[in-house]
Amino acid sequence: MSNSGPTKEDLIQQQILGEAKRLFQVYGLAKVTMDDVAKAIGKGRSSLYYYYKSKDEIFDAVMIIEIREMLTAMTRAVDQATGTEQKLHAFFLTKLEVVREKRAFFKMLDVGMDADTLSDFNKTKIVHHHQIIRQESALLERLFSDGMNKGEIRKMPASELETLIFVLLSGLRGLKRELELESHSEKLAPAVDLFTHLTMYGLKY
Repeated sequence: MSNSGPTKEDLIQQQILGEAKRLFQVYGLAKVTMDDVAKAIGKGRSSLYYYYKSKDEIFDAVMIIEIREMLTAMTRAVDQATGTEQKLHAFFLTKLEVVREKRAFFKMLDVGMDADTLSDFNKTKIVHHHQIIRQESALLERLFSDGMNKGEIRKMPASELETLIFVLLSGLRGLKRELELESHSEKLAPAVDLFTHLTMYGLKY
């Protein structure tokens, strides 16, 4: 009988990434070294290099997990909802809730960076941002296509659907920033309700 559970190497990689994420969140990406990560997992630096060749490689792996967790939560919420409006509401609300939960991690990443390091980090952020946008766009496209097929929203050409998704994701990012700046967590639910209602109104008429 085959064992489908994680291997020893899988568990070590999970440990490395878990400790690296914790260190990044506490000290910022710039201040954490490979030695710090190796010490945190109780292994020598040579053992760490067997799995990851650099801190940047570790950070990319951590970000892949963060993005996957966010998209998994959003996909699950959308799939569990019934009807286009409820699915759209689930998408918006889960996106904002997950980002809020991960805020402590993301806000510490660029602490202590000099200008050159920050410039390189911003380029990396753009790459990860595009990965998120592509996956979120695919989820919204599936959601809207299903709604059109069921007659719950009006038919749209591909170009209009692409523009709609761009506008919605841009608006959602703006809403996220305002909620964070003003620390208005109590406004999250009513803001999502209104955002969903306005979107659906435009999709029906």
